Amino acid sequence: MSKRAVLVVDLQNEYWPSGNLPLQGIEVAAGNAARVIEHARFNGDLVVNIRHEAPGGPIFVPGSQGAEINEVVAPRSDEAVITKNFPNSFRDTDLKALLYEKGIKDVTVIGAMSHMCIDATTRAANDHGFKTTTIHDACATRDIEFGGQTVPAAHVHTAIMGSLAFFYGDVISTENFLRSGRCHSVRAVVTSLQMV
Repeated sequence: MSKRAVLVVDLQNEYWPSGNLPLQGIEVAAGNAARVIEHARFNGDLVVNIRHEAPGGPIFVPGSQGAEINEVVAPRSDEAVITKNFPNSFRDTDLKALLYEKGIKDVTVIGAMSHMCIDATTRAANDHGFKTTTIHDACATRDIEFGGQTVPAAHVHTAIMGSLAFFYGDVISTENFLRSGRCHSVRAVVTSLQMV
């Protein structure tokens, strides 16, 4: 049994162009996330789908279309779906208990937004003792403003990924992630052929 989990964080309709908080590059990031998810499923990794809700807020309203996970990365019926109310996916949720129960040692984080829930979740995972990997091109964000200045999404993303890579784990591309698991994939195919 794999000791790795892929945390799919907040890839919800609200972040798509038709939503209330569209992110730059969300379609590309979601496409890469879908590849990571399929690879994880093939290799027997635990896939945990995490979605944000903001009761009483203008976005991520419970029961709204915007709060639903986008179809590109739709969970399978046998996969866990955890609802959170804070950027940190571990805060006031069953995520840590689920990972401990499944014997998970490594977590791979993908989703949105880079500077908010991806940052908070990756740091928390590291603090809880998990080896963390963030797939940078399977994450997306948006421009942010502070002190009268606007920071472009690409710069926000780069700063966050650089910060996570400095101390909080590996930060790699989708291609490198897929390549790192090819040995497992080949073994799985050979094993399945031997059983036929």
